[in-house]
Amino acid sequence: MTMADKHSDKKENIKEDQEAVTEKDEDTAVEDDEVVTLKKQLDEAQNDYLRAQAEIQNMQKSNQKEQSNLVKFGAQGLAKDIIPAMDDLKRALEVEVDDESGQQLKSGIEMVYKHLKKALTDNNINEIDDANVEFNPELHQAVQTVAASDEHPSGTVVQVLQTGYELAGRVIRPAMVVVAQ
Repeated sequence: MTMADKHSDKKENIKEDQEAVTEKDEDTAVEDDEVVTLKKQLDEAQNDYLRAQAEIQNMQKSNQKEQSNLVKFGAQGLAKDIIPAMDDLKRALEVEVDDESGQQLKSGIEMVYKHLKKALTDNNINEIDDANVEFNPELHQAVQTVAASDEHPSGTVVQVLQTGYELAGRVIRPAMVVVAQ
């Protein structure tokens, strides 16, 4: 082999190496594009997964809160049904009786009233019936006003006409009151 042949072979080898490098660069460029696309898809899938997880957690919290409220305020419907009966019993107790049988009947009504009141209290249902307190529009419904005095300053509940009720801080029925102005 002559020197010219060797030189020619080297040129061919260099040319082949350059073509191989060019092919590798093209393959690498294609692979880089695929890697970028796959990374983008992976990021999107991870974001979708995280959003779905957050949504599930929010739904769980919402359900827990709803269940807690159901437990907390579950007695509200029953209370609304019992409260009118409590009002009737209270009015019956206000009636004056003179004879023995009337006293016995009143005593029986009082026992029923106390048992119902205890059942309501045991279920976190409390009366709103305080006089001589500051008028609170969230707890009281003013149905009448009277002139303020030294005994009853302006904005004070003078008399409770109808007892109100609340369940765990939520007003079931406001107390109907007379307010000093």
